[in-house]
Amino acid sequence: MKQTFYDLQHRIKGDLKTDSLHTLMYATDASAYREEPLAVAFPYDINDIHTIIDFCTTQKIPLIPRTAGTSLAGQVVGKGLIVDVSRHLTKILEINPEEHFAIVQPGVIRDELNRVVAKHELFFAPETSTSNRCMIAGMVGNNSCGANSLTYGSTRDHIISLKAILYDNSEVEFGALSKEEFAQKLTLQNAEGNLYRGIHTMLTDELLTQEIKTQFPDPLLRRRNMGYAIDELMNSIAFSDVDKKFNFCELIAGSEGTLCFITEIKINLAPFPPKHKALLCIHTNSVPEALKVNLIALKYKPQAVELMDNEILHLTRDNIEQSKNRFFVQGDPGAIVIVDFAEESETLLLEKCAHVKADAREAGFGTHFPIITGEDMKKVWNLRKAGLGVLSNMPGDAKPVPVIEDTAVNPQVLPQYIDEFDLILKKHRLSCVYHAHIGTGEIHLRPILNLKDPADVEMFHTIAFESARLVKKYHGSLSGEHGDGRLRGEFIPFMMGETVYAAFKELKKTWDPNGIFNPGKITDTPPMNKFLRYEPGKHTRDIDTVFDFSTTGGILRAIEKCNGSGDCRKSILAGGAMCPSYQATLDEKNVTRARANILREFLTNSPKKNPFDHKEIYEVLDLCLSCKACKAECPSSVDITKFKAEFLQHYYDANHVPLRAYMIGNFPYINLLGSKIAPLYNSFASNVITGYILKKSLGFATKRSIPKVCRITLRNWCTKNLKPIPNPIKQVYLFIDEFTDINDVEIGIKAIKLLTALRYEVKIVKHGFSGRTYLSKGMVRKAQKFVNMNVIAFKDLITDETPLLGVEPSGILSFRDEYPELVMSHLVGEAKNIARNSFLIDEFIASEFQKGNIDANLFSEVEKNILFHGHCYQKALASTTPTKIMMQIPKNYHVEEIKSGCCGMAGSFGFEKEHYEVSMKVGEMVLLPTVRNADPSTIITATGTSCRHQIKDGAKKTAYHPVEILYEALK
Repeated sequence: MKQTFYDLQHRIKGDLKTDSLHTLMYATDASAYREEPLAVAFPYDINDIHTIIDFCTTQKIPLIPRTAGTSLAGQVVGKGLIVDVSRHLTKILEINPEEHFAIVQPGVIRDELNRVVAKHELFFAPETSTSNRCMIAGMVGNNSCGANSLTYGSTRDHIISLKAILYDNSEVEFGALSKEEFAQKLTLQNAEGNLYRGIHTMLTDELLTQEIKTQFPDPLLRRRNMGYAIDELMNSIAFSDVDKKFNFCELIAGSEGTLCFITEIKINLAPFPPKHKALLCIHTNSVPEALKVNLIALKYKPQAVELMDNEILHLTRDNIEQSKNRFFVQGDPGAIVIVDFAEESETLLLEKCAHVKADAREAGFGTHFPIITGEDMKKVWNLRKAGLGVLSNMPGDAKPVPVIEDTAVNPQVLPQYIDEFDLILKKHRLSCVYHAHIGTGEIHLRPILNLKDPADVEMFHTIAFESARLVKKYHGSLSGEHGDGRLRGEFIPFMMGETVYAAFKELKKTWDPNGIFNPGKITDTPPMNKFLRYEPGKHTRDIDTVFDFSTTGGILRAIEKCNGSGDCRKSILAGGAMCPSYQATLDEKNVTRARANILREFLTNSPKKNPFDHKEIYEVLDLCLSCKACKAECPSSVDITKFKAEFLQHYYDANHVPLRAYMIGNFPYINLLGSKIAPLYNSFASNVITGYILKKSLGFATKRSIPKVCRITLRNWCTKNLKPIPNPIKQVYLFIDEFTDINDVEIGIKAIKLLTALRYEVKIVKHGFSGRTYLSKGMVRKAQKFVNMNVIAFKDLITDETPLLGVEPSGILSFRDEYPELVMSHLVGEAKNIARNSFLIDEFIASEFQKGNIDANLFSEVEKNILFHGHCYQKALASTTPTKIMMQIPKNYHVEEIKSGCCGMAGSFGFEKEHYEVSMKVGEMVLLPTVRNADPSTIITATGTSCRHQIKDGAKKTAYHPVEILYEALK
């Protein structure tokens, strides 16, 4: 079989991955399903797709089209050739603002398209929670809807035409046809003609059409994505006395890649919604109450009505990113209903909010009614969109599982439907999570089950079937927007009846007589509780670790929190820092979920005593920059930085620590020695010849400059110059990290002088290195020794009144992040106390300024413009806001933060020869071009020592630490 795929590789221009390292990344989508593909192809153009279709037909290998949509039901799972169009088929081919349409290739991302067409005040309307990474073909395949489907419907409603390749490798374009044009298609003696004749035969069968009318969901239901949409075609001009033209695009929407291969899509662009917008966020006591509030809100024609229950809200508390988005949540509501209004008149907007509030109060519903406007609306929507991801944060093996999360009924009967559904849960003694699109009658219902337990796997099926009966009773749809896939296909015969299901099978055979297009979805689907991610009854392996993973029940369960939702699979245009190596390479193996997938797979199934001892894991984790962005931005808080450090420790246990990694870990000692002969060391390292030889021999990038050391360390300077001050406002302890102590001494001196000038007494004590260099290279046990040393050094000193401050983010923020999970068990309490009272110097000064303890009149009033880049650890574990506040204490200092993620240097990563190219790609995405193009008078500033070095090497400019800016501003 492998030789067969190698033959294919020679026939296509695009990449083909056949080794397990790459195919394993595609083994799961965001569902409970698992089945490893045979290979992954990345076609460059249509010719490649023709070659692939011919190959799959000849070899009888399933072809599984893959973009990214809203599929949560195993649509892209299968033993076949995954054809991923997200890398190359990503062009916007045409935008016509006059006629309001765009023509795109299948891999175009929804939000990126909207950024381009926004200048015409147009947008592609369906807005899924995955809109920053889902692609138009994925949205077509799944007939995606999103929060605003109450107003804009589903993707099906916005497809004008599309081009596709059929089973015989012929190219065809589907679009709207008049009755005469449809009749002409029936005469074609080719594959396309077969499709039209097939549907004509089917929909002129009176018995079948009557069954369609009887069995399909309520026609008034907006979210209907179960089976094939032959009911939509039946209601066209070809089969009834209506004006609606016949369009096969309506059938292809929601067909999950089972009928043809889409190559080009022409979509309708809608005008911007009205400019005055607001969210009315109604706090209710319970989900049943929220469903009744929904009916009140619908009377006033909102853009959307969404739900978050208290379980979702609770899980957002512990997520770094989402906890910031909870600003509007008051108390502990049973549920929150988000009512989205958009109007041309602000008066009408506020009137509608007032009417909903008044009606709800009159009915005895609601406890709090905040109205959110402006930029804060994005925070509310981000909280709502994180719903799927945060569910994995529920501790233990039992999780809210995707089994009936896509059911939809008419909103008017939703309260009764949920009442009966709750009775099913009560009968089986189950609890459930409720969230999402109540305005259109769909709640994502996720019963909490342990799919490692055979009894719960059986319950998985029982709940699915009993829910299907309930949905059928209310004339609803089992699949509202997430599709049938592996999860619901089994129940289509029951939901639609055998006659309609037989028609589906005949339709599939007509469109795909060779059986290659994503088989086993919609028709001939295996039982929904087969091919699950976990083997039922298999014991979850207990693995000894250096980090304390007890809060998640071990490292394996911490890794299993990744549910594949793909929040990590977004380009730089979507914002955020996760994941910089993916943003630079667009290679699936570099996303957070790919790294979690391979760790989970090997740690679960490796026969080795040391399950970390696998080169495949090393290769997938290699381009992780350890930036920590995943811990903050992944809704499931999947912390690959910590996993990588733990992995490397155990991998090195079996394979020894490489010389370069050993030297980087011990960099502080090398620097200390170098500082004793600073002029000679700096000259040797910077000399063109000796520096080149040194870097080449150690495996460092020869284009990199080596950081210089100072003659005197910051500690030595403090010994001679640090004095008590009279009547200080507060005493603070300074953590002298290894970088500030030796490489950035001048910054440390200015930090101390600034604090002293502001009447804060700076105290230092003997302590160890931060351990950062050891953690970055996986020498976790070595780092642990410094962790214990530093906690002991500070445990009796650091309080609310005597905080610990640091200059270098990666050093001081280790106290907040890694220290409590590495320290000796009897010191955990002390470590957590230090963590609560450890601050970047920027945070401390900003806080003291806001308290009124620092007078802005102490600083210059000269006007200056500052361009600021924040350190990754700062963005993930703290915030860049205090730094901006600190630098703007001088009245006329103006700070603009660069909208960059990671700088690309990431400690030693950018110095290593094999990582240099990726490092520079990461820097060139935003940071380096922005710095190069800045006005010469603009001051460049960055909190991290690595960030400043990347700017120096990559943009040939000097970047200052923010504390230097403020110190120099002192009068």
